[in-house]
Amino acid sequence: MSNDVTTNNTPAAADNDASTAPNPRKKALTAIAAVVLLGGAAYGAYYELVANHYEHTDNAYVQANVVQITPQVSGTVLAIQADDTDVVKAGQLLIKLDAVDAQVALDQTEAQLAQTVREVRTLFANNGSLQAQIQVREADVSKAQNEVARAQDDVNRRAPLLASGAVGKEEFTHAQSQLTAARSALAAAESALVTAREQLASNQSLTEGTSVQQHPNVQRAAARVREAYLALKRVTLVAPVDGYVAKRSVQVGQRVQAGSPLMTVVALDQPWVDANFKESQLQRVRIGQPATLTADVYGQKVVYHGTVSGLGAGTGAAFSLLPAQNATGNWIKIVQRVPVRVTLQADEVKAHPLRVGLSMDVEVDVSKQDGQMLAQTPRSQAVAQTTVFDNLQKDADQLVDRIISTNLGHTVHVGAARGVNTGA
Repeated sequence: MSNDVTTNNTPAAADNDASTAPNPRKKALTAIAAVVLLGGAAYGAYYELVANHYEHTDNAYVQANVVQITPQVSGTVLAIQADDTDVVKAGQLLIKLDAVDAQVALDQTEAQLAQTVREVRTLFANNGSLQAQIQVREADVSKAQNEVARAQDDVNRRAPLLASGAVGKEEFTHAQSQLTAARSALAAAESALVTAREQLASNQSLTEGTSVQQHPNVQRAAARVREAYLALKRVTLVAPVDGYVAKRSVQVGQRVQAGSPLMTVVALDQPWVDANFKESQLQRVRIGQPATLTADVYGQKVVYHGTVSGLGAGTGAAFSLLPAQNATGNWIKIVQRVPVRVTLQADEVKAHPLRVGLSMDVEVDVSKQDGQMLAQTPRSQAVAQTTVFDNLQKDADQLVDRIISTNLGHTVHVGAARGVNTGA
């Protein structure tokens, strides 16, 4: 009987043991849930402590100053001194145009200036000549006055003697005729004196308050010389900045017009990056925040460091050639992007040069919020400048001074053609 009891209780005991044993599936699900929760908590902590302090975009491209080389005068291309990919320095000759016409024009203006200087010298010299004529006319008037006085005395002496017959009527008539002639001569001399004085005043009005160098006629001729000189110098096109030549389209023998683009010079020494952030990312972007950048051309091994230098005044769509017309037809909202300018460190750019248009990945640290969203003070320095054209005006002035000095003559003090008022 005891054997029957044992046999009947064995299956029940097995079921009881199975129900109390741990379930592997449940354990796996619990482990997965725990991992997910831990991962979520870790990501939340990472986002709150790290990721939340950065804004990232891969819609960023390298930009730089791209200088178009355009002629200021028309002409035929004689020589091309730089080609695509060439490096050039500021002031280096790039293109040379035919200078024959410009040289002829300069020769004409130089001759005109020399002639004008001599003509103006004549005006100043005429002042002395006219003054001498006035003195001569004054002497003639004094002489005529004496003649009138003498003739009047003769008439006065003979008039009482005419009645007594001591003086004949013919003699008295002759004395009266001499008085009339003397008076006519006096009137003519006085008229000549007035004319001489008016001529002097007229000539002085052309020379008063100025010198030969500062005379308007000389200055007008000098301005034409400067214009022709500048036109002659502008037949040679030089590089305004250091950079690399790109997009050369000019050919030897080509007739080019003023303002037509011939090539470009790209200044790669000071590039920047335009990072196009979504409008939803701009809430905490400020000027002065640091940024890290990587370029596709170098990969992740090369990291650039930069600074946010400014935010665009509008979205890219607002300044596009054909801006969106959202007030017409059906409308679909499109997230807009605003260009954010990031300046790069010069030493890093020198070590790993960039090119215009290269793609960049930009990450901005937005943890510091003490900067401005938009610039508040005007720029105090030039964005870019060149000094290669500074000497053109100075050289033109020296040419004008030399021509004027050569034609002034040894009797006139030589002064600068501009800004000096010397006497004639």
